[in-house]
Amino acid sequence: MSLLRSYRIVSLAMFLVCAGVLGFSILYLQNVLYLDPCPMCILQRMAFMLTGLVALAAAIHGPARAGRRVYGGLVALSGMGGAGVALRHSWLQWFPPDTSRCVGSDLEYMINTFPLAEALPKIFAGSGECSEVKWTFLYLSIPEWASVWFVLFALIGLVALVRPDRFGR
Repeated sequence: MSLLRSYRIVSLAMFLVCAGVLGFSILYLQNVLYLDPCPMCILQRMAFMLTGLVALAAAIHGPARAGRRVYGGLVALSGMGGAGVALRHSWLQWFPPDTSRCVGSDLEYMINTFPLAEALPKIFAGSGECSEVKWTFLYLSIPEWASVWFVLFALIGLVALVRPDRFGR
């Protein structure tokens, strides 16, 4: 059996990618290059954490067909949610908002000060901080790379949801 057909191996690989992305963003980008995360970056990190934890649980559990659908659905949801945030962040980098509309508050302040229903629109409205491209690799910015990973995770999750028999044990 091919390694890529093993659901446990694929889930473990997704977990390792999420852990690697988080490690790179926290240990290198934040602590070496001193790039502080904006509110949308923090939301993307949370989505990587959620995707990674679901993938780790799937790798440890090694579920049968019905379990693969559940884990696949959860990975697909977290991947699509993360992709949505990352794509919105990329949009803000390509088309920065007016400086008069920039929020400028950090995520913790907004969550602690406003009800969630008010905080989320403020976060997704973006800030001047969110529209800056501070680092690129192969011409893609941080949220563009995050989009690539989240779309890949969502596709894997959808395959596991729709066709759980495509994977072996």
